[in-house]
Amino acid sequence: MVIDRLENLEKYASLNPLFPKVVEFLKNTDLASHEAGKVFIQDKDLFANFTTAKGKKADEATLETHIEMIDIQIPINTCETMGYIPACKLPQVEYNAEKDITKYPGVASESYIKVQPGMFAIFFPEDGHAPCISDEAEIQKVIFKVKVAK
Repeated sequence: MVIDRLENLEKYASLNPLFPKVVEFLKNTDLASHEAGKVFIQDKDLFANFTTAKGKKADEATLETHIEMIDIQIPINTCETMGYIPACKLPQVEYNAEKDITKYPGVASESYIKVQPGMFAIFFPEDGHAPCISDEAEIQKVIFKVKVAK
């Protein structure tokens, strides 16, 4: 997991060969005025999902992991708290290969981080994360899905 300010994202470009394309996209895009929906940057290997998520209480947020994709999550309009736990501490449950997600309902996060607008959080396959924790009813955000380098 990486948490930092957007202006520092380029420092992490070497972590995945597709990260430089995320940096370039962000340099050329006004996140706040972008319409909802998916933007395919490099086929299904790299895309941005602009969405409005419902804010949840910490005990309502479900932990999740991904195997094929890395998440770069960026809140746009309000602070978003995200739960975290190392995936190695999570129980074995069914993986949905079609959606590349494993959900862990009823499992609590170990720690919580606040991600302000202007910041990002990167979650790798080894990072269990519970997004969308907020007192606000809605969270405008963009989630970049980045194919794991093999």
